[in-house]
Amino acid sequence: MTLILAIESSCDETACAVVRDGKEILSNIVSSQINVHTLYGGVVPEVASRIHVENISTVITEALAKAEVTMDDIDAVAYTRGPGLIGSLHVGVQAAKTIAWAFNKPLVPINHMTGHIYANRFVSELKFPLMALVISGGHTQLVWMKDEWSFEEIGTTGDDAIGEAYDKVARVLGLGYPGGPKIDKIAKEGKPHYSLPTPKTANPYDFSFSGLKTAVLQMIQREEKKGEEINIADAAYCFQETALTSMVKKTIAAVHEYQPRMLVLAGGVAANSRLRVMMEEEMAKIEETDLIIPPLYCCTDNAAMIGAAGYVAYMHGERGGFDASADPGMLMPGEEE
Repeated sequence: MTLILAIESSCDETACAVVRDGKEILSNIVSSQINVHTLYGGVVPEVASRIHVENISTVITEALAKAEVTMDDIDAVAYTRGPGLIGSLHVGVQAAKTIAWAFNKPLVPINHMTGHIYANRFVSELKFPLMALVISGGHTQLVWMKDEWSFEEIGTTGDDAIGEAYDKVARVLGLGYPGGPKIDKIAKEGKPHYSLPTPKTANPYDFSFSGLKTAVLQMIQREEKKGEEINIADAAYCFQETALTSMVKKTIAAVHEYQPRMLVLAGGVAANSRLRVMMEEEMAKIEETDLIIPPLYCCTDNAAMIGAAGYVAYMHGERGGFDASADPGMLMPGEEE
């Protein structure tokens, strides 16, 4: 039995968890700042880091208490080293190093996105080779994993990540922040009234969403010139269908080419209800590949996922030093600088 104490503070959630053997959550404490940042229409980095300082000790104490363990029971301290907001990351990194030094525990630095991938381990044992669609406010990637701790990016975004595009389009439509859940909700009331261009990229597995955001703005301007009021639900529906259809098609094409044993969704946008339905419909046609979708509580940032990835990294001999600082541009293991 291996117990990992995990700390996550890459953006605006202060979180700590205790995870047993990488797949059993003993505790998963998350202190969200969403109500604060909603006032500003997005995450304010300086505000986020200050709130992390206020909350970090509390979530660690609560995580240990809820798991009914002490630091003497913990085998290693895993923490998010990057990517993320430098100020936010710094708080978690310092907390992890402090507690590991005080109790003489090994440190395991974790890439935040690998945590999102391994959150799927709370649903099922992962089968390799595996394809992961990693989608969040800062990332849109297709990651090929030949085996358990191997990561190869075969597709990424050259401009906006999908979550970032949702936030920007929601702002244009006057829906507020966070954009993803708001567009997902109102799009259910929309109809195929408008049309938008499908994003195109040179690499068949790359993504692009910046032009789509601009196209939504131009669509609104065209309607205004005609003296017609934009139908928000129809516009949200059109944007979501166009963005997700493009993303799903590229992912399915990658599955056909690489033939993984499993496809997993990872990241905050994996919570999108329409995406889940589309993926289930498409993957039902491919019997050779299992589809795993993480539970909703593990789509948004949390520490349990860092504990899941931390366990695998720990078993593979990954260790961090006390001189290591936060790395806001941190790459996945094996990726070239």
